[in-house]
Amino acid sequence: MAPLSLPLSFLRKHEANMFFNVLKGSHPWPFRCRLWKRNFGAVSRGLGQLLSNQPGVKSCAASVCSRSSDGGATERLWSVYKETRRQTEDLIPAISTNSVNPNTIFANNETSLRDIEIYGFDYDYTLAFYSSHLHTLIFNIARDILITNLRYPEGLRKYEYIPNFAVRGLHYDVQKALLMKIDAFHYIQLGTVYRGLHPVPDEEVIAMYEGCHVPLEIMSDFYGKSSHGHTMKQFMDIFSLPEMTLLSCVNDFFMKHNIDYEPVHLYKDVKEAIRDVHVKGIMYRAVEADIGKYICYGEQSHAVLKKLSEHGKKMFLITNSPFDFVDRGMNYIVGKDWRDLFDVVIVQADKPSFFNDRRKPFRRVTDKGALLWDRIHRLEKGQIYKQGNLYEFLRLTGWRGSKVLYFGDHIYSDLADLTLKHGWRTGAIIPELRKEIKIMDTEQYVHMMTWLQALTGLIEQMQVYRDPASQAVVEEWIKEREAMRPQTKDIFNAQFGSLFRTYHNPTYFSRRLSRFADIYMASISCLLNYDFQHTFFPRRTPLQHESPFWPEHTPGVKTQNSTAPKSS
Repeated sequence: MAPLSLPLSFLRKHEANMFFNVLKGSHPWPFRCRLWKRNFGAVSRGLGQLLSNQPGVKSCAASVCSRSSDGGATERLWSVYKETRRQTEDLIPAISTNSVNPNTIFANNETSLRDIEIYGFDYDYTLAFYSSHLHTLIFNIARDILITNLRYPEGLRKYEYIPNFAVRGLHYDVQKALLMKIDAFHYIQLGTVYRGLHPVPDEEVIAMYEGCHVPLEIMSDFYGKSSHGHTMKQFMDIFSLPEMTLLSCVNDFFMKHNIDYEPVHLYKDVKEAIRDVHVKGIMYRAVEADIGKYICYGEQSHAVLKKLSEHGKKMFLITNSPFDFVDRGMNYIVGKDWRDLFDVVIVQADKPSFFNDRRKPFRRVTDKGALLWDRIHRLEKGQIYKQGNLYEFLRLTGWRGSKVLYFGDHIYSDLADLTLKHGWRTGAIIPELRKEIKIMDTEQYVHMMTWLQALTGLIEQMQVYRDPASQAVVEEWIKEREAMRPQTKDIFNAQFGSLFRTYHNPTYFSRRLSRFADIYMASISCLLNYDFQHTFFPRRTPLQHESPFWPEHTPGVKTQNSTAPKSS
């Protein structure tokens, strides 16, 4: 980095003003606020860019470094710090008026609804949204399977499901029995590594992994599983939240009672217990028996399907769930005529194998669940089909390429193959998005992040002063920054933080989301806010080497006088 190279007398008068001129001098307030709030990093680089453009920069470098060693260096740096802090505080009210609407659809890749003729859906957590009672149900049933069928200690019954313990997208080191969050560059976020229900000290994590980086060969493969035996497993499914919590609880029990155990076997047992909850139909029967307790948001999904039907769009359903379960849920959400809305309905599809395995044929299922063995020559509206494969689906329907948009909640099982191999458009349903956006819109979060980025900018620019007094000041700022960063995690989840970020870097989950989903949203109901001529544009986020000063398109940002996007 080029050193700051203006005389200290000049810096003392003008550094703080130049830093904030990036925000205050050139653009109307709405743009300035979006630029600050949505592009923190670019703004924090503003001081350095302005200073580096001043005449005589290089020729004065030696002068700055030598003069910074006098007794006034500390005072001057703290003066800049205080002025930066003051002006940051002044910006908070204006920034807070520019919130993001949680009902917005966000784009990773430009997508126009005018090109979409066919809409496809997963069922669970796409059309059917479940209450928190379902996770408690899955946890309790799997825990009891461990105790009753696998003879695990009776004391495990004391453990209850902890709703806000885990977030999806976490990795589990099967051999070390550690649950953790990893960023897009394969680095562990320190402070998010848990053994059982307790955090592992950073020093211990660094010793175990010889740093914080997880090598590619032990990371999870394309579908979130380890390609080298039982090493790392990534939990991408919303249904996996009870599994992560149960793993942590069983580990916690064994450690508390000094019981020797083999972590790989424990992982296998918990995995099998969770699998039995689904495969043996235990969960399905419980939900069907009290469907109003477990399913919510039904009227919104119905409104989306009705709107699509009224506009002449073709629709299909591909789900791994069995017909009886889907039928009961869709009767509750839409009504007994729900099948009339769909051109094709496929149950027990066995995704992601459905998208890759060419061998499994389609079988027709009767209304009573009986399997018919006649050969399928076409997929008919009103009929129910089981298993099959995507290649046969494409041959029978002709629904190919970017005229198809498929929605699902599982980044790997629902979306990855479709976008990489078949060219379908994909939409990710991320229910957690609504909660995270609401947190990001709070004054507490805006205040915290605005100052954190301003402080980061100060550190970046002032680190070039190498005299001991200046370095001591910068070290204090670094300590303040390090103390603030855990707060940006805890505001989302005390154990693991945001689903989308590990401090400043994207999470591993976030990187996969941006690769496999053209658009993403909190729920399918977000489609109600747009007409079918709408084009979703991704924001042109500046690369690290690009200028941040073009007008920024910020989807979903609203001021005090604006509203959510509406369909015409």
